[in-house]
This record gives sequence, C-alpha cells and structure tokens, in this order.
Amino acid sequence: QVQLVESGGGLVQAGGSLRLSCAASGRTFSNYCMGWFRQAPGKEREFVAGITWNGGHTVYADSVKGRFTISRDNAKSTLYLQMNSLQPEDTAIYYCAAGPYLRSTRLDYDYWGHGTQVTVSS
Repeated sequence: QVQLVESGGGLVQAGGSLRLSCAASGRTFSNYCMGWFRQAPGKEREFVAGITWNGGHTVYADSVKGRFTISRDNAKSTLYLQMNSLQPEDTAIYYCAAGPYLRSTRLDYDYWGHGTQVTVSS
C-alpha cells in the first residue's frame, strides 16, 4: 500500500501561482510512476501531468503544457506540481496518484490521495 496526502491548494487570482505537494508513505515511493489529475465540478477526473519513477520523463495535458511543471524528490518521497499562470478553468480538486506505468488514464493508477482544492478567481 502507498498512502498519498496532497497539500498546497488554495485560492489564487488569475495569473497567480501555486505549488502542490504530495507526500507518500508506505511502499517505496521511487518504485512508482506518479501522476496529477484534477476534477472540476460536474466534470470527469482528467489527467494533468505524469512523471516516471526517476523523474527522467514527464508528460502533460495540452491544457497545462508550458504552465505547469511536475517534479519529484525521491529522497523526500514527495511529488510536486508547480502551477503558473493559473486561470479560472484550472479550478478543480487536484489528486496525486501512483502506478506502475506512466499513463494518462485513471485506471492505470493504483493509489490515490484525497485531493486538494485549487480555486482561481477571475
């Protein structure tokens, strides 16, 4: 089992920045690929970004490419999402997830956090 706890969400004005963190415990963090997903009210949970176990490869949804950066610190068992140039459409609950492969679909991730709310005001 891997336990994941997100933090760093909050209220920010459009154009602002936030950095989300995801602290992992349990099984070895560096064994897993990690992903960030988000879910806005009334919408499906969607992929935001993913990173391989050693941070050597990252992928992003087109909607966040160039604005968001995913990274990880395996020594601290922590995943990050740096979000810049935030827009109201980025408002959602953000979830981190762990899985064996770098994929963009929910079913490919085995462990999930409970999420952190990000609200971007216009």
